Amino acid sequence: MDFPSKVGTLRVPFNAKSEFLNPHLFTSLPCFQFQQNSCGNVLKLSLKPRRISQLVVRSENPPQNSDFPRYYSKREKKPFPVPIVDLRRAARERLKKSKGKPKKPVPPPKNGLLVKSLIPVAYDVHNARITLINNLKKLLKVVPVHACRFCNEIHVGPVGHPFKSCKGPDATIRKGLHDWITNATVDDIFLPVEAFHLFDRLGRRIPHEERFAIPRIPAIVELCIQAGVDIPEHPTKRRRKPIIRIAKSEFVDADESELPDPEGPKGTVLAEMPDSEIVAPSNEEEKILLAEETLQAWEQMRRGAKRLMKMYLVRVCGYCPEVHVGPSGHKAQNCGAFKHQQRNGQHGWQAAVLNDLIPPRYVWHVPDVNGPPLQRELRSFYGQAPAVVEMCVQAGAAVPDECRPTMRLDVGIPSNVKEAEMVV
Repeated sequence: MDFPSKVGTLRVPFNAKSEFLNPHLFTSLPCFQFQQNSCGNVLKLSLKPRRISQLVVRSENPPQNSDFPRYYSKREKKPFPVPIVDLRRAARERLKKSKGKPKKPVPPPKNGLLVKSLIPVAYDVHNARITLINNLKKLLKVVPVHACRFCNEIHVGPVGHPFKSCKGPDATIRKGLHDWITNATVDDIFLPVEAFHLFDRLGRRIPHEERFAIPRIPAIVELCIQAGVDIPEHPTKRRRKPIIRIAKSEFVDADESELPDPEGPKGTVLAEMPDSEIVAPSNEEEKILLAEETLQAWEQMRRGAKRLMKMYLVRVCGYCPEVHVGPSGHKAQNCGAFKHQQRNGQHGWQAAVLNDLIPPRYVWHVPDVNGPPLQRELRSFYGQAPAVVEMCVQAGAAVPDECRPTMRLDVGIPSNVKEAEMVV
């Protein structure tokens, strides 16, 4: 908002000896000028242009404490990663730019071929997942992980947390307290998400009647298979020529009889170790190295899966955690979420995000493993972190930068409740 360059000057004659108006109070301001002339004492007010601007403070450093992913109720549908309005606007822009131009050939993987640059990434993601599972089995022998007897909550640490957050059977009788037992498994820490295995990812959609005839495997493994990982136990169709599109949803495969025989495997695939061969680390140095390797495998798996999801579509139901790897979701009517009767049990498919494919299991962060246990009154001062990260940190690994805000490492926890009340 700008004022005129100069509105004018206002001259006010007054008595310099007046007890109600001291000219020295006004001469300190830049817009007031005190003058003396033949007519007497004059107070001159100059109206100069002035610009009103908003002060914006930007910080390059991330916030100290960041929020966790929002918890959605069972009666609430997940939001789309990209709003529908933005998707439609982008589609109109693409249609407008392509109008009058020749159609470009469909790039992989939509034409049935693999993205060659992502094949090594798929092998790295698959091997990182196997390494993560094997290392978690070893860390479970040296890092205590407690599981509640009545609900699915877990806690990483020597003693279970005292927070009243149990929602299992008879939770009201126990006033929300957990009943901790030390029988947590890898599936409690690294949550398994299964999906249908597709022999042909461009084939017809899975009908409801064939839902039991098609095997289900971990969704991250199915994503790696579709991206180029060859696993003998889960065969899949590989095309070496682009498909011939007949209609929008109809195509035929090109003739590949003249092509030479397909090459061998493009990379090595690790195998999961049985429980009988798991050996705990013998000393502290070996435990720290194991924790760092586990944390590196966790980050590598999530980073590579995020790259694969940009090219190979992954769908998730907006009402339940069902995941499907492929261009379109299956037709199995097995959704039992809120108001599934109105949808006849069909899933509401939408684009998935990384946390849908690899959901992090958040647990409370223990600042000092050898110190006192967590206090119920200081719950708002403790941060949280994925269970995998918390196990590695307690085993001696360095805290990753992306987990520092949620773990609240920079917040000083008061020693008692009185100090906490003073801080608040």
